[in-house]
Amino acid sequence: MAEKHTVQKAAARAVLHKALNYVQKDPEANLIKLADKISMFFGNLFPPENFEKMKSVAKDTDNVWHQFALSLIRDLDIKVVEQMLVSLGIDAGYYGTKTVRANREKYKCNVPFIILFDPTSACNLKCKGCWAAEYGHRQSLSNEEMQSIVSQGKEMGTHFYMLTGGEPLIRKDDIIELARNNRDCAFVIYTNATLIDRKFCEDMNEVGNIGLALSLEGTEESNDWRRGEGAYKTTVEKMKLLHENKCLFGVSVCYTRRNVDAVTADSFMDEIIAKGAKYALYFNYMPVGHDADKELIPTPAQREYMYNWLKKVRNSKTGKPIFVMDFQNDAEYVGGCIAGGRNYFHINSAGDIEPCVFIHYSDTNIRTHTLLEALRSPLFTLYYKNQPFNDNHLRPCPMLENPEYLKMMVEKSGAHSSDLVHEESADELCAKCMEFAAAWAPEAERIWNSMPHKDTHTQYYRDTPEGKKECGGSCAGCNKNKD
Repeated sequence: MAEKHTVQKAAARAVLHKALNYVQKDPEANLIKLADKISMFFGNLFPPENFEKMKSVAKDTDNVWHQFALSLIRDLDIKVVEQMLVSLGIDAGYYGTKTVRANREKYKCNVPFIILFDPTSACNLKCKGCWAAEYGHRQSLSNEEMQSIVSQGKEMGTHFYMLTGGEPLIRKDDIIELARNNRDCAFVIYTNATLIDRKFCEDMNEVGNIGLALSLEGTEESNDWRRGEGAYKTTVEKMKLLHENKCLFGVSVCYTRRNVDAVTADSFMDEIIAKGAKYALYFNYMPVGHDADKELIPTPAQREYMYNWLKKVRNSKTGKPIFVMDFQNDAEYVGGCIAGGRNYFHINSAGDIEPCVFIHYSDTNIRTHTLLEALRSPLFTLYYKNQPFNDNHLRPCPMLENPEYLKMMVEKSGAHSSDLVHEESADELCAKCMEFAAAWAPEAERIWNSMPHKDTHTQYYRDTPEGKKECGGSCAGCNKNKD
């Protein structure tokens, strides 16, 4: 099977290489021909409707995604576009997804599409509300451990990795080596941008399978209030350098009670697009860590605003030519919480295997357990058996919106606090979320019940023969499915 994949990938790469170089000569005129070529060659790999949508976008010059596609071809090193289409589209999207689904059935547990891990706990900034700066230079994963994570992940079907921290680029040479040794994977690095230089830009383009997510939060004032004086100017300078070198990057945005307006303003979006950002990854502030300020959690009104803004900014006619996602408000499209290995999990710099980058509790470690053993551990099994934590996917999280679930799972599994500096009990963490959870619940119900929702085709444990037998058909989800 591996030999067949190799032959198929080689043929796909040859077609992509020829098509991309052709379209690059006159992107506007040749975009439709590129869509036709891709559809002809890859038509048997993905659903036909995907290619029909792609061809429709290619023909519609007023479509935001038409403009986005042109920007990818014009702004990025064409070798990066080609490599990412292979790594993300074929290795992860096609072969990886099939293997992940097969392994979920085989092992009766969650198996992820993405794995997050921290190469180091070290960080050269100290942002308000961020736990990473507390860690110091205490922990790092070795090169062998990082490769082991990726090798074990690929065996399960996982070909997409996000690197967090700490500041991952403290290990930038090691990361380049990891990416070079695993061209069948895609890597996205969350970074404060301070350590980006011209050589790293050249290295990124040489391996072709790395994208960056630069921390940036609105205006200079709103950004530097949380990230420190000068952080905004530094990030903007690095964006210019990346854009000049045709590198793939976007921004990472933590929205708080203080900055929601700034990070959703048209001026902010237009600025990052002009500077070359191809994606914007938004996430709700989580009050994690002993110094976390629960007053930074966005209000229910702001959360509703973010939900509506997200739909507006992604509108194909009136939106912005940039890929935007919000890990909290996009839960309705992925069937709720994706943590606990359902679609991703996190490994910290001490090797602790955690269900979520925001959930610092663990009952396994890469130095004592395999990744598959972790996915079948008591903590991860409780995630598997209890997802979704709410049938209203505007309330997906077992910490922020359903804190009773996190407390239960930590207690039942015997998981320990994996915070690297100050242990925080589940009771302490969840207590900071109770007020928001109670205030958001009725608003989320009102919004959720006001509109129809697409079927995400997600099969939860409760839908399996084992799950139905265990709950006896009496749980809320089963009763809902009977109606």
